[in-house]
Amino acid sequence: MSTAAGGPDLTALLQAAVHAVKGTERPGQVAMAEAVAQAVEDGSHRLVQAGTGTGKSLGYLVPALAQTERVVVATATLALQRQLVERDLPRTVEALEPLLGRRAEFAMLKGRSNYLCLHRLHEGVPKEDEDSLFDPLEAASQPQGGPTSKLGQDLLRIRDWSDDTENGDRDDLRPGVSDRAWSQVSVASRECLGASKCAYGADCFAEAARERAKLAEVVVTNHALLAIDAIEGAPILPDHDLLIVDEAHELVSRVTGVATGELTPGAVNRAVRRAAKLIDEKAADQLQTAAEGFERQMELALPGRLETVPEDLAQVLMALRDAARTCITALGNTRDRSVTDEDAVRKQALASVENVHTVAERVVAASEYDVIWYERHDRFGASLRVAPLSVSGLLREKLFTERTVILTSATLKLGGDFNGVGASLGLGPEGRQSEDLPDWRGLDVGSPFDYRKQGILYVAQHLATPGREGSRTDMLSELSELVEAAGGRTLGLFSSMRAAQLAAEDLRGRLDVPVLLQGEETLGELIRRFAEDDRTCLFGTLSLWQGVDVPGAGCQLVVMDRVPFPRPDDPLMAARQKAVEEGGGNGFMAVAATHAALLMAQGAGRLIRASGDRGVVAVLDPRLAKARYGSFLRASMPDFWYTTDRNQVRRSLAAIDESARTAATG
Repeated sequence: MSTAAGGPDLTALLQAAVHAVKGTERPGQVAMAEAVAQAVEDGSHRLVQAGTGTGKSLGYLVPALAQTERVVVATATLALQRQLVERDLPRTVEALEPLLGRRAEFAMLKGRSNYLCLHRLHEGVPKEDEDSLFDPLEAASQPQGGPTSKLGQDLLRIRDWSDDTENGDRDDLRPGVSDRAWSQVSVASRECLGASKCAYGADCFAEAARERAKLAEVVVTNHALLAIDAIEGAPILPDHDLLIVDEAHELVSRVTGVATGELTPGAVNRAVRRAAKLIDEKAADQLQTAAEGFERQMELALPGRLETVPEDLAQVLMALRDAARTCITALGNTRDRSVTDEDAVRKQALASVENVHTVAERVVAASEYDVIWYERHDRFGASLRVAPLSVSGLLREKLFTERTVILTSATLKLGGDFNGVGASLGLGPEGRQSEDLPDWRGLDVGSPFDYRKQGILYVAQHLATPGREGSRTDMLSELSELVEAAGGRTLGLFSSMRAAQLAAEDLRGRLDVPVLLQGEETLGELIRRFAEDDRTCLFGTLSLWQGVDVPGAGCQLVVMDRVPFPRPDDPLMAARQKAVEEGGGNGFMAVAATHAALLMAQGAGRLIRASGDRGVVAVLDPRLAKARYGSFLRASMPDFWYTTDRNQVRRSLAAIDESARTAATG
C-alpha cells in the first residue's frame, strides 16, 4: 500500500523501521499500519486491538510519520513514553529519513508540575506551605555536615541536578525523589507566574518543552494532559490532525480522574492560610469562618454517595463558595501590579481559592450529570468528591470532531466485540454512522503468539464462591498447591491489598519459595527481584494487573484470586450502573462486567510475553465457569486452552517447571 500523495510504499517504510529497531515484521503490525494509513486518508477513526508482541508502536508510528501533518501520541504509562522517545522514535526517524526525504522532529510534553521550576528552586516555597520553621531548600544548602533528613537530602540532590539537566524533567532525575520533595521545586499550571512575569521565564523548562512541541511533527504526551487540553478549553497541545491514543483501555479512567473535583478540610485550610496574608481582614475572616463550618460538617461525613445534597451541607458550601469568590476578587485586584517577590505567593493563593470556589459551586449545583460522594480514609480523613456520571459525551465532542483518532491497546475487544469500549468513548455501535456519531471501525490484528498451545486458562470451579469478607481457606490451599507445582514462578493478582497480604503470609508459612508483597518495597525493585529469581513469587493488587512485563521462566503462573468486579460501595461505578439500568440497559454488564473483563484481559496478558513462554492463568473464582456472565469474561481474555480439571493443571505446571529447570541447567 502506498502512502498519500504518491510517497514511498508503506511496506518499504515499515520494513526499514523494523530493521532499525532490530525487530521482526509481523502480519498484525502490517495490518495495523495499513489501517492507520487508511484512516488518515478517509478521515475516519479506528479502534485497533493489537496483542502483546505485535509491535504496535511501529504499527502506528510509521504511517503517522509518512503523512506530513502533526501527530500527537498519548500514552498512559511512563514506560511507554520513554520507550517511544528514547528508542522507537529516534531509530524510526533515522531509518525513514532517506525514504521520506525529510527528518521528522519529535518531542515529549508533560504537565507543568513534571518540570523543575527555577523560581521555586531559587526563591523557595511560600512560608505557609512549610512543615518546618525554616526553608528546606535553605537548610539543604547548609554546609554543617549537610542535610540529615530524607527531604533535605532529596532537595540537595535536586539542586545539584538542576545545574546539569537540559530539560528539567522529573523523570530524568535518577534515582527519583519523594513527591513531597518534588512539590517543593515544582508548580501546577494555575500556580505559575507565567513566563512574561517570572524572573526565570527565559530559562523555564516547562516553556522550553512547549516550544519544542510546537516545532515537532510528533508530540508524545500522556492521557492526563490530553484530558486537560480537551476539558479545560485552554490549549496546551499544539494543533494536530492525527491523534494516536496508546494504552487506550486506560483513557476513560484518566479522563474521569481529571474531571473529578475534591474538597478536604486540609485543602480548604491551606487556601485560607495562603490568602489571609494578602487580602483585607474582613475577607480573610469570612473565608476562615466558612472553612471552620466546612470542617465541622466533614467530621460528621459518612462514606457513600449523596443522591441529593443535604441542606446543611448545601448551606456550608454556599458560604464557602461566596467567601472564596470574595477572596478571589480581593486577590485579583492587585494582579496587574509590577512584579514583586509576593507574586508567586499570590498566584498560589489564587489557585487554591479558585479550586475551593469551583468545587463548592459544582457540588451546590448538583447537576444530574455529576455524582457526589463522601470518602473517608484512616490517614487523610474525610473528603467530598464530585465526578462526571459519564465522560462519553465529552470525549465524543472534544476528541473525535477535529481530527482522525486511532485508539489502540491489547484489550479493546471485550466479550467478542468493540462496542462496549466504543460506547464508553462516546461512539455508537460499529458501522452505525450519523451526524452525531463519528465514523469508526474496529480491527483486531491478533497476536503473534499461539495462545492455545502456549497457555492454559484454569478455573477452580470446585471452590466456594468468594464473599465480601473473611479468609478463603479453600482458596489459600488451592493457591499453595498451584504455586508448589509451579516451583514458584508466580504472579499473584489480588482484588484487594488485604487479600494479597493474607495470601503472602499464608504461603510464607507453607512453602519454601520467596514471596514478595507489593508495598514492602518500591514497585520497580519488586519487579526486578521477581524477574531475576525464577523461584520467586510476587503478590499485589491493581498496578500489577497491568504493569508487569516478565517474559521467560520467571512468570509461568498468573493467579487471580477472584473476578475483579468494582466494589459494591464504589459510588461512581454504582451510579453509572444505575444510570444504564434507568435507560433500559443492562447496568451490570455495561459497567461491572466490562470493568472486570478489562482487568482480567490485562491480567491474563501478563503470562505470555514472548514466543517461547509457557504457563497457566489460574482464576480461583468458580463464577468464571458457572455464572452466566462467565463466557463474556472468558471471551475477553486471550484464547488459552480452557480447563477446570485441577489434576490436569497441576501436572501441566509440574511439567513446565521441570522443563524450565532443565533449560536452566543445560
